[in-house]
Amino acid sequence: MRAIATHPAARGLADDAAVLEVGGETLVLTHDTMVEGVHFLPGQDPTDVAWKLVATNMSDLAAKGAQPLAVLLSYQLGRDDAAFLRGLQAALQHYGDAALLGGDTVRADGPQSVGLTAIGRASHRPVPSRSGAQVGDGLWITGPVGAAMLGLEALRAGTGDSSAYRHPSALLVEGQMLAPLVSAVMDVSDGLLLDASRMADASGVTIVVERMAVPIATPEARRDEALRWGDDYQLLFTLPADVPPPCPAWRIGIVLERQSAPILLDGAPVSGRLGYEHGQADGA
Repeated sequence: MRAIATHPAARGLADDAAVLEVGGETLVLTHDTMVEGVHFLPGQDPTDVAWKLVATNMSDLAAKGAQPLAVLLSYQLGRDDAAFLRGLQAALQHYGDAALLGGDTVRADGPQSVGLTAIGRASHRPVPSRSGAQVGDGLWITGPVGAAMLGLEALRAGTGDSSAYRHPSALLVEGQMLAPLVSAVMDVSDGLLLDASRMADASGVTIVVERMAVPIATPEARRDEALRWGDDYQLLFTLPADVPPPCPAWRIGIVLERQSAPILLDGAPVSGRLGYEHGQADGA
C-alpha cells in the first residue's frame, strides 16, 4: 500500500491520520474498521459497538489536534440495527455533533464488520505527527493504561465495571491543547510499548520508557500486562525538556539517539510481545 499511497497527505501511511491541504483549510482524515470477535465480543450490545467505533476514530483526530466535522459510515446490517444507530447518534453528539454525511450498508453472512471515516479540521498548523520526536525530549502520557483490559474482563465475566472497554474516550480537548507544543504525538490504541516503538521508528530515535513511571489502572502485579494492552486511547507525546505539558500528564521516559532497538524499558531491550498486532490473537 505504501508504494501506491505516495501523496504527501498520506504521510507514508505511518501516522494516525492523513493530512490534506484543500484551499486554505487543512483537513485531517482517518478510517477505522471493527470486526466482531476481534474488536468487540460476539453478541455485544450494538449501542456500545457504535460508540467505540466513533471514539476510536475521534481519538485519531485527537492525536492530530483536529476538530471533528463529519463522518462516513460503512455498516454491515446485523441483529439490532436500531440499537447501533442509537449508539452512533449519541456518540456523534458527544463529540461535537459531527455530521453523518453518508456511507454504505451491506448484508453478508459471517462476523459483523463496521467501519467509519472521520473528517476533522486542523486546529494548529503544521499538524503534529508521530515522526518528530527529538533527542532529549521527554516522553509523556495523558493517563493510565490497563483500564480497557480490566473492562474486557468485567464484560466477559458479566460483573464489574466494563465501561473503559465499552465506552472509551477520545481526548479531543487535550489533543488541541498539545498540538502547538509537541514534537510528536499519537494515541495509544495497540499498547503503550508497541505504540512507543512505532513513534521511535517513525522519528528515527530510541525511546526509553521508565516502567514504574507509567500510570496504570490495574493492580501492580499486572503492570507488565497493562503496558502491552491496547484500547486505552491515552495520548502519548514528546515535548522538549524545558516545555511543561498544557494538560494533566505523566512523564514516563526520554528520547535518545537511535540505538539497536527502537524502545528500551528501564534501559534494556524489551523481550516478547510489545502489544496487539493484527495476525496475533486479540484480547477480544
